[in-house]
Amino acid sequence: MVDFRPFRTLRPVPEEAAEIASLPYDVMDSEEARAEVARRPLSFLRVEKAEVDLPPDTDPRDPLVYATARANLDGYVADGHMVQDASPTYSVYRQVMDGRSQVGIVGVASVDEYLSDVIRKHELTRADKEEDRIRHLDACDAHPSPVFLTHRDAPLEDVVRRVTEEQPLHDFTSDDGVRHTLWRVATSADVTAIRAAFDGLANLYVADGHHRTASAARVGLLRRQQGWTGEEEFNHFMAVAFPADQLTILPYNRVVADLAGLSEEEFLTRIEQDFEVLPVAGDPTPTTSHEFGMYLAGTWYRLVAREGAFDPSDPVASLDVSVLQDTLLAPVLGIADPRRDQRIDFVGGIRGLAELEERVDGGRAAVAFALYPTAMEELLAVADAGMIMPPKSTWFEPKLRSGLFVHLFR
Repeated sequence: MVDFRPFRTLRPVPEEAAEIASLPYDVMDSEEARAEVARRPLSFLRVEKAEVDLPPDTDPRDPLVYATARANLDGYVADGHMVQDASPTYSVYRQVMDGRSQVGIVGVASVDEYLSDVIRKHELTRADKEEDRIRHLDACDAHPSPVFLTHRDAPLEDVVRRVTEEQPLHDFTSDDGVRHTLWRVATSADVTAIRAAFDGLANLYVADGHHRTASAARVGLLRRQQGWTGEEEFNHFMAVAFPADQLTILPYNRVVADLAGLSEEEFLTRIEQDFEVLPVAGDPTPTTSHEFGMYLAGTWYRLVAREGAFDPSDPVASLDVSVLQDTLLAPVLGIADPRRDQRIDFVGGIRGLAELEERVDGGRAAVAFALYPTAMEELLAVADAGMIMPPKSTWFEPKLRSGLFVHLFR
């Protein structure tokens, strides 16, 4: 049974939704955010990355940044850019990218179900990143941006069809070519049907946004220490829940700064112990699991993991990110802890293979690896087993936009 509730949504007024909607805080740096706000002054990055309204040398974790985020959020309301619904309801959020559609339900999920693993995870979080979002949520007195959840089959098709036949609140295409359409669920019967559908699920899964989820739970626990009844808004966190069969995971590629003192010839000889290594003349994009593209000294190679290089029965060890880490990055290049080692960097698949070539050709990396994307069923299997994927195992596109819905604690 899953507790996924409606809430009184704070929304942009329809005519300003496209100007307010922004990419989430963690896919751009402060400089990129400043450029975006200069171009679109109403961008919700003024809440998500409030340092954009402070001097350029401001530390993004300065207490003034969090206070500015709260002031800016309140300003959207005071200036009439955003309005809160009169009563709790859900929203239906459709994104279309490259002809592919995914349709999710916007609601609030339970902190207690996150803590009890009804809402399942597949990644570890970093304490410093959690602390940043804890301070941000606490200062804003709100969940400004949603967590990306997924679930297996739920009987939502009929209600989604009814809602999406109505006039949407917002319908626009963002600069990256993604079409965003949002409907408010208008009838109490449809609200009841949605809640009942989630009530019939055994689990939800965090697809993207582990730090947001962990931080939301921590804020809920911290506020409970100040006294609570169980019905306060901070006991639930905002999320968009999508059916797993609608989602696409892109690869999360790797680049490494050096060859750990090996010559190119020594490096190639070492990796041939666990991989077939074949130069590629055509497209080097991996076409199946346990196959990798490698860019070294201006040449693409195809690496194919040899039999016995990994345990195919282990849901984590058999992931492509694990095979690469356990048989090459750690033993050959000395990347023992990819979460902390400064010699490795991660490149989302949305940037394409040209980004990998540019990093190596430009001298910022010695070698790059293109991966085959993790499958949704692999993600769900790892989460169901209570196991953890290696860092940067999945890259979801399209990204949810911030600013189209906000969950206030007050």
